[in-house]
Amino acid sequence: MKLRLNTKRELNGWIFVAPFVIGFILFFLYPLYQSILFSFSELEITPGGFKLHPVGWQNYYKLLFENVKFRQVFVNTMIQTLSDLPLILIFSFFAANLLNQQFRGRFLARVIFFLPVIIGAQTVMQIQSGDFISGMMRSANLAQDAGLFSGLRLEEYLYQMKLPLKFTDYIMTAVNHLPAIINASGIQILIFLAALQSIPSSLYEAAKMEGATAWEYFWKITFPLISPMMLTNIVYTLVDSFTAHDNALVKLIRDTAWSGGGAGYGVSVAMSWFYFASIAFILIIILSVLSRSVFYRE
Repeated sequence: MKLRLNTKRELNGWIFVAPFVIGFILFFLYPLYQSILFSFSELEITPGGFKLHPVGWQNYYKLLFENVKFRQVFVNTMIQTLSDLPLILIFSFFAANLLNQQFRGRFLARVIFFLPVIIGAQTVMQIQSGDFISGMMRSANLAQDAGLFSGLRLEEYLYQMKLPLKFTDYIMTAVNHLPAIINASGIQILIFLAALQSIPSSLYEAAKMEGATAWEYFWKITFPLISPMMLTNIVYTLVDSFTAHDNALVKLIRDTAWSGGGAGYGVSVAMSWFYFASIAFILIIILSVLSRSVFYRE
């Protein structure tokens, strides 16, 4: 029996996602259902395990109207993540462009940019938090204050340029978060690098023959062809930032689970579901808006 081309493609698609679907049903579906029950219950530890006492929407009411710290940390986390998103994307694209050039030691440069991902974020954070390293960084920052583009000097320079105050504050925030931005850009650099290398050189050659400028190269060829990977990086960066181990809201959820007894565990699970719903809502909005501008090459 011969299958039509569309049927073969659909069958291949189901075969491709089958491991995930089977794994989700076997290992994640029941824990997911159980976590929903926890969010509407108060957990009581017993000698034989635990008991659940249904409390309705009480856990959600506590985190939204009684837990002031959760609201504050939630808003700060959303603002911080969304403000870091363009910085990570811009740095990743800039680094990918540099690594896509032909120069000696290109392989070593790529390894250095991807080093935080190879080592692991937890190891990097432990190194950064060491007393010796922190002391060296503080000494280096004090020594650099005499330079033109460091610390207060950079801020004064930006103010003298009469730039908008919000833009200046954003630039200073980006400078202060530069190590974290570099640490969070490893995967994005690789994705952008793969997208740049997939663009046919014949398109640039044809544009050069027509007298196109570098600016036109970027907006007419490069940016449209990498737009699918741009959307991929946006989604990946948001999910990675929202679920990072050093995320303040993730820490608050973890601390609430183990500090409030059975009632605290129910509230922490309710926090997790509220956080998950918020992330899903943001991703749906971003995908629905940006997917219209994505160019898919046949």
